Amino acid sequence: MTGQASPETPTKSILELLPEELPGEGYRKAQIAHWLYAKGVQDFAEMTDLPKALREALAREWRLLEFSLVQAYPSQDGSVKYLFTLLDGQRTEAVYMPYQNRKTVCLSSMVGCPAGCTFCATGALGFGRNLTAAEILGQLLAIAHHQGISPREIRNVVLMGMGEPLLNLKNVLKAIRILLHPQGLAMSPRRITLSTVGIPKGIYRLAEEDLGVRLALSLHAPDDETRKAIIPTAHRYPIAEIMEAVRHYYAKTKRRVTFEYTLLKGVNDHPWQARLLAKLLKGLSAHVNLIPFNPWEGAPVAGTPKAGVLAFAEALRRLGVPVSIRWSRGQDVGAACGQLALKTPKALTPLPEGAGR
Repeated sequence: MTGQASPETPTKSILELLPEELPGEGYRKAQIAHWLYAKGVQDFAEMTDLPKALREALAREWRLLEFSLVQAYPSQDGSVKYLFTLLDGQRTEAVYMPYQNRKTVCLSSMVGCPAGCTFCATGALGFGRNLTAAEILGQLLAIAHHQGISPREIRNVVLMGMGEPLLNLKNVLKAIRILLHPQGLAMSPRRITLSTVGIPKGIYRLAEEDLGVRLALSLHAPDDETRKAIIPTAHRYPIAEIMEAVRHYYAKTKRRVTFEYTLLKGVNDHPWQARLLAKLLKGLSAHVNLIPFNPWEGAPVAGTPKAGVLAFAEALRRLGVPVSIRWSRGQDVGAACGQLALKTPKALTPLPEGAGR
């Protein structure tokens, strides 16, 4: 699936605008917003209830597509991994996960990631750049177009893809506001989850914005020594400082916080770490999401075996901690963040447009 970028592509993206900021007078703004976010059109010419002169003016001044190439990799489990080539040639990823009663997308906020977590394929890419709000939203719109559905049929968004959202907060907040806007994607804030490795300043800012979205903290270890070994940013932000920010977020928003915890064999899966984790979360409305490690080529760590994952989960339950296990989807197509972007372009074989619908 190829975008329409060319040397004549306008420099301004219409997806950067809130619905009330869209060009046009009065009800024309609402018409354009409807075409963008309810219909998901990929060309201004498709906005057929607008005057032809306005459509032509929009096409001259504004860009509608953010990618020069979109490649889809369907998994046998029904999920679809997407690799996006941006207009400057860099690449980022997203995942579409259809369930019986909902459609979810996992979006990226950066090209690569500066956090450098040792168990994460995205960390191995290093940091490329922040994504714009348009590039963040564009992932969802491109997925909806490829799936042949309205963008508003996607009712769940998790910002858990490539990058650290709280280090790109300006653009992430702009994208979230359009996701929430009644004339945008009209989503419920309870259905948007932002995942962070733990940037206290960003957590405080998110609390003050009070958008009502859910917060997920990628904790991955309950003690600073282990966390520093697997998450470089832990050297700057100790767990106590992060937890203080998280408790402030909960006090301000009353939203339950999810704690993401990737289980690594012999690293963070010991019984004493389950006990320490339970102690850390005491008095906080929290849910632990255990994540079996999704292996990737060259990974310096190994995942905890299934029996160990189940045992760690049971230990937390006995200690009164709500817990679930997020068994990975899309392993046959490399669905862990960064796995496709780590490959060279020649190693990637895109499916024809329409595949995976």
